[in-house]
Amino acid sequence: QVQLVESGGGLVQAGGSLRLSCAASGRTFSSYAMGWLRQAPGKEREFVAGINWSGGSTYYADSVKGRFTISRDNAKNTVYLRMNSLKPEDTAIYYCAAELGGLGTKELKGYKYWGQGTQVTVSS
Repeated sequence: QVQLVESGGGLVQAGGSLRLSCAASGRTFSSYAMGWLRQAPGKEREFVAGINWSGGSTYYADSVKGRFTISRDNAKNTVYLRMNSLKPEDTAIYYCAAELGGLGTKELKGYKYWGQGTQVTVSS
């Protein structure tokens, strides 16, 4: 069982930055791939960014590429999402999730454990 707790969301003006954190329980965090996914009001949940078990491979949705950076600290059982140049369309609830295979995926169904989410609101 893996428990994930997100933090760092909030209200920010367009063009601003936020850093989300996701703290994981369990001693096997370093074997999981991790992802950040989001759900905007009235829209389906979508993939944002992912990172493999070691942190050596990262991948992003086209909509955030060049603006968002995912990273992880396995010693702290934490994964981060640095979000720069935020746009109103980035407004959503952001979730972190764990993929047990370790390599990661852009497919939502590949993520087994999910956090409760943190709200990010970008004002224009």
